[in-house]
Parts: sequence; C-alpha cells; structure tokens
Amino acid sequence: VQLQASGGGLVQPGGSLRLSCAVSGFSLDDYAIAWFRQVPGKEREGVACIGNGYVKTRYVDSVKGRFTISRDNAKNTLYLQMNSLKLEDTALYYCTRDRAGYFTGTYDYWGQGTEVTVSS
Repeated sequence: VQLQASGGGLVQPGGSLRLSCAVSGFSLDDYAIAWFRQVPGKEREGVACIGNGYVKTRYVDSVKGRFTISRDNAKNTLYLQMNSLKLEDTALYYCTRDRAGYFTGTYDYWGQGTEVTVSS
C-alpha cells in the first residue's frame, strides 16, 4: 500500500493549488481517504475526508467553502482543490487511508506529505 502526495508549492494569498494523492496497492473506492496537514510545533490537523458512507465528505471549519476534496476511482487518485488560500493554510499536507470505506477516524497508511506555502 502506498500513497504519494504531490502538487504543493508556493502561492500568494488568495491563490489556488490542487493537491493530488496517487494510491497503489488498494482500490480507492473501497476506503475513506483523508487529507491532514501539519505545521512544525503543532498537532496534525484533519482537513478533509471523503468516504462511502451516508456522509460523503467532511471538512474542518477553517477550510469550508474554500477547499474541495474529490477522487477519481479510475485513476486511483485523490485530490484536494484549495482556493482562496490564506497564510494560515501553510503546512505540510498528507493523504491517509481510513481503515474502512466509511469514516472511522483511524488511519493505517500515510503518504509522505507535500509542502504548501502561502506567502506574499
């Protein structure tokens, strides 16, 4: 099982980025998948998740209306479209696999992270 995040970079406030997470070793549509982020010295924070249960997507309040999580099951790739980026969105972003198709909040595999820097 592998998760490979990419798409990070330097962007100005108000700009956009799209993160990708290519997965292998399992079928993306069998599991709930999430994006987390972490800033040095702070705890890792769940940003968004997508699953197969009654509730399909969830977002942390700070990104609602700005970020969109989606997946292409045929390409086995997860995405995070980030719009209206703010300075506080600067972090290392990780994709991770939940242990089931619905949200359990328990994650068993993590990608290596992609850096997002929002700066003017």
